[in-house]
Amino acid sequence: MNYFISNSNDPYFNLACEEYLLKNYDEDFFFLYINQDSLVVGKHQNTLAEINLDRVNAENIPVVRRLSGGGTVYHDFGNLNYCLIKKGEKGKLVDFKAYSQPIINALQKLNVNAKFEGKSDLTIDGKKFSGNASHVYKNKVMQHGTMLFSSDLKRLNQLLKVNPLKFKDRGVRSIRSRVTNITDYLSSSITISNFAELVIKEFENTYPNSKPFTFSQEDINAIEKIRSEKFLTWEWNYGYSPNYNFEKLCTYPSGKILEIEMRVEKGLITELDITGNCIKNDQFEDFLNTIKGTNHINTLIYNNINSINLDLYFNNISSKELYQLFF
Repeated sequence: MNYFISNSNDPYFNLACEEYLLKNYDEDFFFLYINQDSLVVGKHQNTLAEINLDRVNAENIPVVRRLSGGGTVYHDFGNLNYCLIKKGEKGKLVDFKAYSQPIINALQKLNVNAKFEGKSDLTIDGKKFSGNASHVYKNKVMQHGTMLFSSDLKRLNQLLKVNPLKFKDRGVRSIRSRVTNITDYLSSSITISNFAELVIKEFENTYPNSKPFTFSQEDINAIEKIRSEKFLTWEWNYGYSPNYNFEKLCTYPSGKILEIEMRVEKGLITELDITGNCIKNDQFEDFLNTIKGTNHINTLIYNNINSINLDLYFNNISSKELYQLFF
């Protein structure tokens, strides 16, 4: 088992690192990383249905899709993440409890009564501090998860808050659980770096032939390529979402009302209908055709709306008001 602690706080790089090691090395790995503030969505989720887009945009929060399924999680500098990559026998690769046991052991030695509960959760006093997910590739499994050490739980809820009624799709929905931080249960204060070292030591005890690992420059170049060509792209982070229908009703202070029904396939707006009491019907089909075929991206929609003379199609509505209808 090779082990290391990532020196990067870039979520795009660290997720690219997971994929690179999984698909390009024939060895087992365990590593830890801490990401800057970011949201990480599950592979089969509709990204826009999971995040508070207005807040994400206002705070410029990175949003990145991971290889594994499961729900959306919030990362910050108080959240320690782990990734284990291990070869095994097909059909017997996934074992959440066994692979997360070293984390439980590390906490037990700190007199924290951590437990494995449910399908893949780690809890303290019935509250979740770690969510885990896995991805199988050939004869290998990658299991990774969060460890809420001293995370900003209030901000977590703010960034993940969204109205699910806007979206109708077959994407996996996140299940919100009561969560807690590890630091709330420590009898004496330690840093997240101290905790990371303790976790590494437990994995060394579990896998006696473990050895430290360092990336070569060739490795780093390859990871950067995956980062830029996949994990940084809108196509992966948003466009990969399951096809969905989007519905929303907007009422404005002036008494205007608009309602939208939209079909999005592979990130592209394929069907669009807007109704309301401020629409000029004569040429309105031209407006709809201008928007159709556009990717459901906030910047593209905003730029598109701003390039149109809205007075041709609406009575007294601003581009900002109309933009609110699409997200």
